[in-house]
Amino acid sequence: MSVPEPTVLTVLLNYKTADMTLKAAEAALAAMTGIAGGLVIVDNDSQDGSFETLSANVSNQDWDAEGRVRVIQSGSNGGFGAGNNVGIRARLADGAAPDYVYILNSDAFPASDAIRVLLEHLEAMPKVGFAGSYIHGPEGDTHLTSFRFPSIASELEGSIRFGPVSRLLKNYKVPIETPTETRTVDWLAGASMMMRQSVLDQIGLFDETFFLYFEETDLCLRAARAGHATNYVPISKVAHIGSASTGMKTWQRVPDYWYDSRWYYFSKNHGRVYAASSTLLHLVGGALHWLRCKATGKACSIAPGFLTTMLRHDLRALFAASAPARIPTMSQSQA
Repeated sequence: MSVPEPTVLTVLLNYKTADMTLKAAEAALAAMTGIAGGLVIVDNDSQDGSFETLSANVSNQDWDAEGRVRVIQSGSNGGFGAGNNVGIRARLADGAAPDYVYILNSDAFPASDAIRVLLEHLEAMPKVGFAGSYIHGPEGDTHLTSFRFPSIASELEGSIRFGPVSRLLKNYKVPIETPTETRTVDWLAGASMMMRQSVLDQIGLFDETFFLYFEETDLCLRAARAGHATNYVPISKVAHIGSASTGMKTWQRVPDYWYDSRWYYFSKNHGRVYAASSTLLHLVGGALHWLRCKATGKACSIAPGFLTTMLRHDLRALFAASAPARIPTMSQSQA
């Protein structure tokens, strides 16, 4: 009796980048050649004609034959995690749950073997829950996407920006130098990540309280606590433009939802006292960095108003009755 071929559901989340999403879908379909499953494009309530553009193009290119490609509407923009959850819950075209879910950013373009490499890795490593790709820019520049879980120590190390402290706390630094060989990491950026459906069934999907940022960190932490590793697989290669939907590269200030997500991550997973202590260490480190820059005349790498905004935000969060029921939508946060 033959063993059933594993199935993969690719979820591609669109927010006001219809043309780019179609290019990402084309690359994903090419990378899914010979792999059972399908692709679902979720328009995250773009309200700019994206849903109609995506639907028309998918139909015109016959991508939707036998339900191989579907375009669905989220109904509201709940952020990255919520939008991906819509696609995951949609399942395969026949209603069956896939064996694996592969999430791909709308500005990410997998190499022809990138999806198969992740699939074969997870098939060969049953104790691994998630696997992610090597991400590079259009010109081949490496994007850092491999990380440790944030902690009190990492908050100090990251904010103080001082060599002796960084060397002392090197095992707590959140960024992990991009691995050249497959290895376990704490968490990966979600630009290209394959997840075992059975693990999602056990730990749940993305926590939709996060609007943007820290949602992958939280999901990988829940998987790790349940005994499922996350692996970085560098031979799976994906080109990534980066920040096409969020506009992060042009931020004049850090949006409120970043502070919301950071606080929620720490307080949810470690408690409010730990979250407050993490903020305190971040502020102490940032203040020392600022003083050192003033004393030496060097440019300060802290964005204007960042520390004071964090202090005000986290004081309010600390003394609030509970965590916010819903982090604001992108349009509200960037208004």
